[in-house]
Amino acid sequence: MSYIDGFVIPVAQDQRAAFIEHAEKVDAYFLELGALRVVECWQEDVPTGKQTDLFRAVDAQPGEAVAFSWIEWPDKATRDAAYAKFSENTELMGIPMPFDGKRMIFGGFTPVVTLEA
Repeated sequence: MSYIDGFVIPVAQDQRAAFIEHAEKVDAYFLELGALRVVECWQEDVPTGKQTDLFRAVDAQPGEAVAFSWIEWPDKATRDAAYAKFSENTELMGIPMPFDGKRMIFGGFTPVVTLEA
C-alpha cells in the first residue's frame, strides 16, 4: 500500500525561486530512492480562517507564503529506507534550506480513500 509524506512550509515570498531550486535537487534524489511522485505547491488561494488556517499552523510572518508539498511512496518501508539514506547524504543535507524548517509541519500518512479519473 502506498504511503504519503505531507508538508506545510512557511517560505519568504522573495525566496520562491530558491525554494523551487532546493526542491528540484532534493526531490530528484527522493525519486532516485524510490519515491513515485513529488509535488511542490505554492500558495495561490489560501484563505485566512477565523480559528485556524495554514498561515497560523506554520506561524507565517508578514512577507511569507505557504508551500504545500507531498511525496508519494510505494510503501512505508521504501520511505523509511530513503530517509535513512537521505540523512547520510552530506552533500544534500548541507544545502541551506530557503525556509524556516522549525516551523514546517510534516507527517506520514496511509491513504484510506483514493479516487482517480
